[in-house]
Amino acid sequence: MLFQFDKMPHMLRMILISSSQELKFLSCAAISHVQGAKLMSQFGINVPKGVAVSSVSEIKNVLENHFPGEEEVVVKSQILAGGRGLGTFKNGFKGGVHVVKRSDVEAIADKMLGQVLVTKQTGPDGKPVNQVYLCEKLSLVNEMYFAIALDRASAGPVIIACSKGGTSIEDLAEKYPDMIIKVPVDIWTGITDKEASKVVDGLSLKASEKTSAIEQIKNLYKLFTEKDCTLLEINPLAETADNKLVAADAKLNFDDNAAFRQKEVFALRDKSQEDPREVAAAAADLNYIGLDGEIGCMVNGAGLAMATMDIIKLHGGTPANFLDVGGNASEGQVVEAFKILTSDARVKAILVNIFGGIMKCDVIASGIVNAAKQVSLKVPLVVRLEGTNVDMGKSILKESGMAIIAAEDLDDAARKAVEAIK
Repeated sequence: MLFQFDKMPHMLRMILISSSQELKFLSCAAISHVQGAKLMSQFGINVPKGVAVSSVSEIKNVLENHFPGEEEVVVKSQILAGGRGLGTFKNGFKGGVHVVKRSDVEAIADKMLGQVLVTKQTGPDGKPVNQVYLCEKLSLVNEMYFAIALDRASAGPVIIACSKGGTSIEDLAEKYPDMIIKVPVDIWTGITDKEASKVVDGLSLKASEKTSAIEQIKNLYKLFTEKDCTLLEINPLAETADNKLVAADAKLNFDDNAAFRQKEVFALRDKSQEDPREVAAAAADLNYIGLDGEIGCMVNGAGLAMATMDIIKLHGGTPANFLDVGGNASEGQVVEAFKILTSDARVKAILVNIFGGIMKCDVIASGIVNAAKQVSLKVPLVVRLEGTNVDMGKSILKESGMAIIAAEDLDDAARKAVEAIK
């Protein structure tokens, strides 16, 4: 079937662009809770009153000007990861979110600012806290979970909701599987009152007026589609004592393919919160996702890259990354790819798997040799080349005088890479 691409809804374009990738490899950018709250308010979504600060010296004026009558304030560390409340700072301070007395705000913020917070989602390296968000303490009567994500089964957005919230959706799914509802939304028609009503019913609201709650759900969906989100997660979505539905905390991710259309959103990107290897890869126009294995992978093509990772796993190894250099990488990009791979201290061997079509094997081979020399490669290197100019490529590798382990096919390459680290 042929589509007139520029006439498609934004969300459908995003789904088609990303159709060759697994969701966990979907290229996306995220913004902080502070930025998310501002964006949500522009779409008519209720959010708590709050102000971000970057230093303790700012706090006194913020409390006087924005929270004059508040006895307690919520202090939230700002990192691009979830699980902050149960996280631990590397200085030993526990919890990235605290409700504190007004007089204790400066002391608590001082334990967070400039420190590294480790949560379930950051990995052991954690994320630096450059800002804390001071916001009003809400009087809540109910906490729920709400999210919109992309669903391959329905080829469109799906709303996920639970009448219990405030903890991870994984824990909720394990404890209360029957309480989680999923409502797929047709990308062409958008969310209907009936679908929004089904979500509201599933949330089991205690006090909020249903009509206004339905409007909040529709506003959240509008934000998700118009801003090219890949994930919009509200946890908790809360009911207040004055019968309002409020997005008390949120996580928003955006599709990198829509950066040209969402310039204002992507201008908010904080690269200090991102994996420096992924930032370097993006600058070199490489597709890279860091994992936690021992075998670094450099492959051309997303499908071949994932197949390479699978076969490494089949032979008892663990891939350290997903790295697709694309179908027409230059020698310079190959060099940059090697620098990124060797910057990972966990990498004990590197596997290069290239099937040359537009990509010429001799260009890749020259890049491999130059890169290995530039980075003073100290780990085993396994190379499998096939396709255009393959004989020239193999000759370049052989004449380099380097200890490169040649492989005949993908299975052979994966087996040799696993053996090399043993």
